[in-house]
Amino acid sequence: MQGKICLITGANSGIGKVTALELARRGATVVMVCRNAAKGSAAQSEIRDTSGNTAVDLLLADLSSLASVRELAEAFQKRYSRLDVLINNAGIYLGRYMETNDGFEQTFAVNHLAPFLLTNLLRDLLITSAPARIITVSSEAHRWGRMDFDDLHGKRGYNGMRAYSQSKLANILFTYELARQLAGTGVTANCLHPGGVATNFAKEKAGLFGIIFSLIRPVLRTPEQGAETSIYLATAPEVADITGTYFRDKRPVRSARISYDQTTWQRLWHVSAELVGLPVLTAAE
Repeated sequence: MQGKICLITGANSGIGKVTALELARRGATVVMVCRNAAKGSAAQSEIRDTSGNTAVDLLLADLSSLASVRELAEAFQKRYSRLDVLINNAGIYLGRYMETNDGFEQTFAVNHLAPFLLTNLLRDLLITSAPARIITVSSEAHRWGRMDFDDLHGKRGYNGMRAYSQSKLANILFTYELARQLAGTGVTANCLHPGGVATNFAKEKAGLFGIIFSLIRPVLRTPEQGAETSIYLATAPEVADITGTYFRDKRPVRSARISYDQTTWQRLWHVSAELVGLPVLTAAE
């Protein structure tokens, strides 16, 4: 990974931190995206010291804010003239309805709209940097998800697991449509399930999900195990030409049947573009 520039969201803890560390160990320039300055700086220093690689940068962003995502993309492009690997890793689960300053349900905003906007803002840079890779962390929870286009933000009756599952399905639909649009550019787009990982994710959540998470926590994967597929997709030469694919345990697997509906890909893309204020592409673009 010498000479490669990698941007990773949610990089100060969990699988994002492990991914950042392993890419730094392999010689990449790693740009960590974190929300909290103190936690981000501490993780940055730890990764530099452990990897022996000083080329570990830190950018701050609140992924629940569209303005902050735009500022992140602008800040990155001011510092770097290329981008080889973009890893949309950050994700949240919320047990109760919370709204962003932009008026969106927070799970949908952070888990889907943020990577959708960030990827599109960096799209031209990725293309000029080709071969390049876009990796989005989804979840097997997508299999319980459905896109409720009449109530994407869950205002008619919020359920945390339903919102999370919908956002993870959105990750896959976004990836498949992105791969279709990027065909022939040298930029690949893939997504993955990291496995059930014992990180801070949902650690302090209340309700049934929090209870279940606490009970199964002792048998969950370590962050190191959970990061394996992200690292594999970022580095492995054998997947350099694979795109539009869902991975689990470093292997391509079939995602839910609903995720292969191209009409739904394009409908979600259209709606997402309108929500974040991007031009809406036609089906042919």
